[in-house]
Amino acid sequence: MEPIVVHTGKAAGMNRVNVDTDQIIPKQFLKRIERTGFGKFLFFDWRYNADGTDNPNFELNQLHNQGSTILVAAHNFGCGSSREHAPWALQDYGFKVVISPSFADIFYNNCFKNGILPIRLDENQVYELIEKADKDIYELTVNLKDQKITDAEGFEASFEIDPYWKEMLLNGWDEIGLTLRYEDKITEYEKANA
Repeated sequence: MEPIVVHTGKAAGMNRVNVDTDQIIPKQFLKRIERTGFGKFLFFDWRYNADGTDNPNFELNQLHNQGSTILVAAHNFGCGSSREHAPWALQDYGFKVVISPSFADIFYNNCFKNGILPIRLDENQVYELIEKADKDIYELTVNLKDQKITDAEGFEASFEIDPYWKEMLLNGWDEIGLTLRYEDKITEYEKANA
Protein backbone atom coordinates (compact mmCIF):
# COMPACT_ATOMS: atom_id res chain seq x y z
CA MET A 1 0.00 0.00 0.00
CA GLU A 2 1.02 3.61 -0.48
CA PRO A 3 1.95 5.41 2.74
CA ILE A 4 -0.18 8.38 3.77
CA VAL A 5 1.77 11.04 5.64
CA VAL A 6 0.50 14.36 4.28
CA HIS A 7 -2.09 14.38 1.52
CA THR A 8 -3.29 17.50 -0.26
CA GLY A 9 -6.13 16.96 -2.67
CA LYS A 10 -9.41 18.14 -4.07
CA ALA A 11 -12.37 17.49 -1.77
CA ALA A 12 -15.83 16.46 -2.95
CA GLY A 13 -18.84 16.85 -0.69
CA MET A 14 -21.61 14.26 -0.39
CA ASN A 15 -24.43 15.58 1.74
CA ARG A 16 -26.30 12.27 2.00
CA VAL A 17 -26.85 10.39 5.26
CA ASN A 18 -26.74 6.61 5.63
CA VAL A 19 -24.85 5.94 2.41
CA ASP A 20 -24.66 2.16 2.52
CA THR A 21 -22.18 -0.20 0.92
CA ASP A 22 -24.72 -1.25 -1.71
CA GLN A 23 -24.90 2.37 -2.84
CA ILE A 24 -21.10 2.65 -2.77
CA ILE A 25 -20.67 -0.51 -4.88
CA PRO A 26 -23.89 -2.25 -6.00
CA LYS A 27 -24.14 -6.02 -5.59
CA GLN A 28 -24.13 -6.83 -9.31
CA PHE A 29 -20.46 -5.75 -9.50
CA LEU A 30 -19.18 -8.04 -6.74
CA LYS A 31 -18.24 -10.93 -9.02
CA ARG A 32 -14.58 -9.94 -9.32
CA ILE A 33 -11.97 -11.17 -6.86
CA GLU A 34 -9.30 -8.58 -7.67
CA ARG A 35 -9.15 -5.38 -5.66
CA THR A 36 -8.90 -3.24 -8.79
CA GLY A 37 -11.39 -2.23 -11.44
CA PHE A 38 -14.21 -1.28 -9.08
CA GLY A 39 -13.82 2.50 -9.40
CA LYS A 40 -15.91 2.67 -12.57
CA PHE A 41 -18.83 1.18 -10.62
CA LEU A 42 -18.56 3.47 -7.58
CA PHE A 43 -21.99 4.97 -6.72
CA PHE A 44 -23.19 3.40 -9.98
CA ASP A 45 -26.93 3.92 -9.46
CA TRP A 46 -26.45 7.61 -8.60
CA ARG A 47 -23.61 8.33 -11.01
CA TYR A 48 -25.28 7.10 -14.18
CA ASN A 49 -28.67 7.46 -15.81
CA ALA A 50 -30.60 4.36 -16.94
CA ASP A 51 -29.13 4.73 -20.44
CA GLY A 52 -25.55 4.67 -19.08
CA THR A 53 -24.85 8.39 -19.50
CA ASP A 54 -23.49 10.47 -16.64
CA ASN A 55 -26.10 11.87 -14.27
CA PRO A 56 -25.21 15.60 -14.31
CA ASN A 57 -26.87 16.11 -10.91
CA PHE A 58 -24.67 13.63 -9.05
CA GLU A 59 -21.99 15.18 -6.85
CA LEU A 60 -18.96 13.41 -8.32
CA ASN A 61 -20.06 14.25 -11.87
CA GLN A 62 -19.86 17.98 -11.15
CA LEU A 63 -16.89 19.45 -13.03
CA HIS A 64 -15.32 20.98 -9.90
CA ASN A 65 -15.39 17.59 -8.12
CA GLN A 66 -13.77 15.50 -10.84
CA GLY A 67 -10.41 14.10 -9.77
CA SER A 68 -11.22 14.47 -6.07
CA THR A 69 -9.13 12.39 -3.67
CA ILE A 70 -10.92 13.39 -0.47
CA LEU A 71 -14.59 12.58 0.10
CA VAL A 72 -16.50 14.53 2.76
CA ALA A 73 -19.73 12.72 3.60
CA ALA A 74 -22.65 13.04 5.99
CA HIS A 75 -23.54 10.74 8.93
CA ASN A 76 -23.25 6.96 8.98
CA PHE A 77 -21.18 6.56 5.83
CA GLY A 78 -20.56 2.93 4.83
CA CYS A 79 -23.46 1.35 6.69
CA GLY A 80 -25.08 -1.86 5.45
CA SER A 81 -23.25 -5.02 4.56
CA SER A 82 -19.63 -5.71 5.43
CA ARG A 83 -18.42 -5.92 1.82
CA GLU A 84 -14.76 -5.01 1.51
CA HIS A 85 -15.47 -4.05 -2.09
CA ALA A 86 -16.73 -0.64 -0.87
CA PRO A 87 -13.28 0.67 0.13
CA TRP A 88 -11.81 -1.08 -2.94
CA ALA A 89 -14.17 0.94 -5.16
CA LEU A 90 -13.43 4.22 -3.36
CA GLN A 91 -9.70 3.63 -3.61
CA ASP A 92 -9.80 2.51 -7.24
CA TYR A 93 -11.74 5.69 -8.08
CA GLY A 94 -8.94 7.71 -6.46
CA PHE A 95 -10.09 8.52 -2.93
CA LYS A 96 -7.40 8.41 -0.26
CA VAL A 97 -9.34 10.04 2.60
CA VAL A 98 -13.00 9.92 3.66
CA ILE A 99 -14.24 12.41 6.26
CA SER A 100 -17.58 12.00 8.04
CA PRO A 101 -19.13 12.61 11.46
CA SER A 102 -19.71 8.84 11.75
CA PHE A 103 -18.98 5.61 9.94
CA ALA A 104 -20.30 2.08 10.18
CA ASP A 105 -17.71 0.16 12.22
CA ILE A 106 -16.92 -2.59 9.69
CA PHE A 107 -16.56 -0.11 6.84
CA TYR A 108 -14.36 2.13 9.02
CA ASN A 109 -11.96 -0.74 9.78
CA ASN A 110 -12.02 -1.98 6.17
CA CYS A 111 -10.83 1.46 5.06
CA PHE A 112 -7.72 1.22 7.23
CA LYS A 113 -7.02 -2.32 6.05
CA ASN A 114 -7.11 -1.12 2.45
CA GLY A 115 -5.05 2.06 2.71
CA ILE A 116 -7.82 4.66 2.99
CA LEU A 117 -7.78 7.11 5.90
CA PRO A 118 -11.30 7.46 7.40
CA ILE A 119 -11.56 10.54 9.63
CA ARG A 120 -14.32 11.25 12.11
CA LEU A 121 -14.87 14.98 12.55
CA ASP A 122 -17.40 17.07 14.42
CA GLU A 123 -20.69 17.36 12.54
CA ASN A 124 -20.48 21.16 12.21
CA GLN A 125 -16.97 20.93 10.77
CA VAL A 126 -18.05 18.26 8.28
CA TYR A 127 -20.99 20.32 7.06
CA GLU A 128 -18.74 23.37 6.74
CA LEU A 129 -16.41 21.33 4.52
CA ILE A 130 -19.30 19.93 2.47
CA GLU A 131 -20.62 23.46 1.90
CA LYS A 132 -17.20 24.68 0.74
CA ALA A 133 -16.72 21.67 -1.53
CA ASP A 134 -20.18 22.13 -3.09
CA LYS A 135 -19.38 25.63 -4.35
CA ASP A 136 -16.19 25.29 -6.35
CA ILE A 137 -12.83 23.53 -6.51
CA TYR A 138 -11.84 23.05 -2.89
CA GLU A 139 -8.58 21.60 -1.59
CA LEU A 140 -7.78 20.20 1.81
CA THR A 141 -4.51 19.11 3.35
CA VAL A 142 -4.68 16.10 5.63
CA ASN A 143 -1.61 15.66 7.80
CA LEU A 144 -1.78 12.19 9.32
CA LYS A 145 1.45 12.61 11.25
CA ASP A 146 0.11 15.69 13.09
CA GLN A 147 -3.53 14.54 12.88
CA LYS A 148 -4.70 17.85 11.39
CA ILE A 149 -6.86 18.95 8.47
CA THR A 150 -6.37 22.42 7.00
CA ASP A 151 -7.35 24.49 3.98
CA ALA A 152 -6.00 27.68 2.42
CA GLU A 153 -8.83 29.73 3.97
CA GLY A 154 -7.83 29.12 7.59
CA PHE A 155 -9.91 26.04 8.39
CA GLU A 156 -8.15 23.75 10.88
CA ALA A 157 -9.37 20.65 12.67
CA SER A 158 -7.72 17.90 14.67
CA PHE A 159 -8.76 14.28 14.47
CA GLU A 160 -8.23 11.13 16.51
CA ILE A 161 -6.84 7.88 15.17
CA ASP A 162 -5.84 4.63 16.81
CA PRO A 163 -2.01 4.54 17.05
CA TYR A 164 -1.94 1.06 15.44
CA TRP A 165 -3.77 2.25 12.31
CA LYS A 166 -1.79 5.48 12.22
CA GLU A 167 1.49 3.55 12.10
CA MET A 168 0.10 1.18 9.46
CA LEU A 169 -0.96 4.03 7.15
CA LEU A 170 2.17 6.14 7.74
CA ASN A 171 4.29 3.18 6.67
CA GLY A 172 2.01 1.88 3.91
CA TRP A 173 1.61 -1.48 5.60
CA ASP A 174 -1.34 -3.82 5.41
CA GLU A 175 -1.65 -6.69 7.87
CA ILE A 176 0.17 -9.09 5.53
CA GLY A 177 2.99 -6.58 5.11
CA LEU A 178 3.20 -6.21 8.86
CA THR A 179 3.47 -9.97 9.26
CA LEU A 180 6.17 -10.14 6.58
CA ARG A 181 8.31 -7.77 8.64
CA TYR A 182 8.89 -10.82 10.84
CA GLU A 183 9.64 -13.16 7.94
CA ASP A 184 13.12 -14.01 9.24
CA LYS A 185 11.71 -14.97 12.65
CA ILE A 186 8.92 -16.98 11.02
CA THR A 187 11.46 -18.81 8.86
CA GLU A 188 13.68 -19.44 11.90
CA TYR A 189 10.70 -20.83 13.81
CA GLU A 190 9.67 -23.05 10.90
CA LYS A 191 13.18 -24.46 10.59
CA ALA A 192 13.39 -25.14 14.33
CA ASN A 193 10.03 -26.92 14.32
CA ALA A 194 10.30 -28.83 11.05
